Amino acid sequence: MTDEFAARLNDFTASELFSRNFREGMDLVEEAAAYLDGPGREESRALPRNSALAYAGESMRLTTRLMQVASWLLVQRAVRENEMTIEDACDDKYRLGTENLRRADLTNDETPATLLDLIRRTDQVFERISRLDDQIYGEAGREAQTNAVTDQHAKLSAAFGRG
Repeated sequence: MTDEFAARLNDFTASELFSRNFREGMDLVEEAAAYLDGPGREESRALPRNSALAYAGESMRLTTRLMQVASWLLVQRAVRENEMTIEDACDDKYRLGTENLRRADLTNDETPATLLDLIRRTDQVFERISRLDDQIYGEAGREAQTNAVTDQHAKLSAAFGRG
């Protein structure tokens, strides 16, 4: 890992940009959970069968995307708080999921407006965090991982007298 990458990541996690994204992402998680566990549950019960199935699929997609965003944001905060090393944060398991989850057909007028609004806002936050993840961890993150693996191989080789 380069000092330049570490400095860039530390600058980002200490920035107002990160703080705003963290607040917005975590607030959206809480708002969606409150809606889906409360009014959303009631609204979904009132929907016809096909619409209720589409609602269920979209609520799972929404929850999955929000959990990916929350996880990514929490990793960045852990780096900022020195609870996680930058090398660990570069691991692929902490990257934002990029798979496109199949979207249900919500073109009918029965879809609750609150769900549609949450989906729209979640998609915006997800795309923004995805761009940040790629900008921060793209090539530099892959380089940091490669260096960490190379360092471990060198240590193992030295420990077993092959170095």
